[in-house]
Amino acid sequence: MFDTLSDRLEKVFTGLRGKGRLSEADIDATCREIRIALLEADVALTVVRAFIASVKQRSLGEEVSKALNPAQQVVKIVNEELVAILGGETRRLRFAKTAPTVILLAGLQGSGKTTLAGKLAQWLKAQNHTPLLVACDLQRPNAVTQLQIVGRQAGADVFAPEPGNGVGDPVAVARAGLEQARRSMHDIVIVDTAGRLGIDTEMMAQAAAIRDAVQPDEILFVVDAMIGQDAVTTAEAFRDGVGFTGVVLSKLDGDARGGAALSVRHVTGEPILFASTGEKLGDFDVFHPERMASRILGMGDMLTLIEQAQQAFDADQAEEMAGKLASGTKFTLEDFLEQMMAIKKMGSLTNLLGMLPGGAAMKDQLSQVKDTDLDRTAAIIRSMTPGERQDPTIIKGSRRARIANGSGVTVTEVNSLVERFFEARKMMQQMAGGLGLPGMPGMRRSSSRKSAGKKGKGKKGRRGGGPTPPRLPGGMPAGFPGFPGGPGGGMPPGTQLPDLSKLKFPKS
Repeated sequence: MFDTLSDRLEKVFTGLRGKGRLSEADIDATCREIRIALLEADVALTVVRAFIASVKQRSLGEEVSKALNPAQQVVKIVNEELVAILGGETRRLRFAKTAPTVILLAGLQGSGKTTLAGKLAQWLKAQNHTPLLVACDLQRPNAVTQLQIVGRQAGADVFAPEPGNGVGDPVAVARAGLEQARRSMHDIVIVDTAGRLGIDTEMMAQAAAIRDAVQPDEILFVVDAMIGQDAVTTAEAFRDGVGFTGVVLSKLDGDARGGAALSVRHVTGEPILFASTGEKLGDFDVFHPERMASRILGMGDMLTLIEQAQQAFDADQAEEMAGKLASGTKFTLEDFLEQMMAIKKMGSLTNLLGMLPGGAAMKDQLSQVKDTDLDRTAAIIRSMTPGERQDPTIIKGSRRARIANGSGVTVTEVNSLVERFFEARKMMQQMAGGLGLPGMPGMRRSSSRKSAGKKGKGKKGRRGGGPTPPRLPGGMPAGFPGFPGGPGGGMPPGTQLPDLSKLKFPKS
């Protein structure tokens, strides 16, 4: 969503790099370009004025004039001010001292409230809560049915005594839902309310009546990040008519300019709590202002990537897999398939690679990355016999033709997968034995130096070991294809994708 803004800001900062000293004219020109970039991204004018004034004041002060690298200091200032506009610190949900905690969802029709209810329920269940979804949207056709389907997908209970479609009293349903939660020992109640295509008195009155009936601990305003400046206008109307304690940004995966989403926090004064980045129930997470600012400025979001890896990779299985990688030949195509499926659970490959530092600078290459390529590789491996997966060396001509026919690909693609698998396994064995595989017990950096030193005498021998591969927590092997330090062109063997290892990242 913020690609256009990221591109413009990157061009602005590129013009600053290489200058040993920034004059007042340089800073004025930079602020002017940043102002244009923000306005083109649909950021509210009042927010742009406040942002530029703060950046300019700090850039003209001693903070930049005495810096060793003034250009990087300006980037740092812009990053900090962007974090401040987005809310500064991460704000978590507030839970009631006495259960159940009541969360009321409000917003316009089509903003994604009902889907968000399911996403929030699944997220809360992962934290050992027992949410109850209450269907109070009785106006929109099939809204109750949709909530029941979403609740079933999330594994959460749904309270829906009324059929909806214009039948039933939403205030009475809200009260009954709260009582039901107390009887059934649910510790969280999520109330899905009705929306309208636009702000009207009836909708505000109904939302206010539900609020008064259940006395929610949190009122979350769900705003579609793609609706432009109407996001700010709608937020102000809900703030004045019903009131809310937090904002949820939905549809952040869209291709609209999305700058209005950056304005909601500054204009309303209420924090952004969550962000929804896709249609799946798992495409939902806590909103971190500093991480969003980092992604907008093209610095990546490694923390989120690591957290997703921790959720997708089991620690015990990862340790076992690390041992197989270190041994080399024990790592089989079956293991590779298991690791690939774990990566797929983390989400879209394009999104994952976009979280890497410099990802914003290679959007054209990332646009060629398709999740279907993982499915194609999986199909090839699953068309093999158990013996072929355990020992790929037995896969010869006739076997390759059978595998190709079974998976619907060409023999060339099967050959490519097998050859690149052997290459990747060999490289991972070298990394594990000579450099220390992240997550391997007993592996220390000192052993890396010893191994490198044995390859030659003197300084040349010590340099032969190469850099230590990046270490990712959560059990995700750093040497695995498709992630930092991974072999095979940066993607799983067998996929017809660009060689990401040869991409040139922008200099910081």
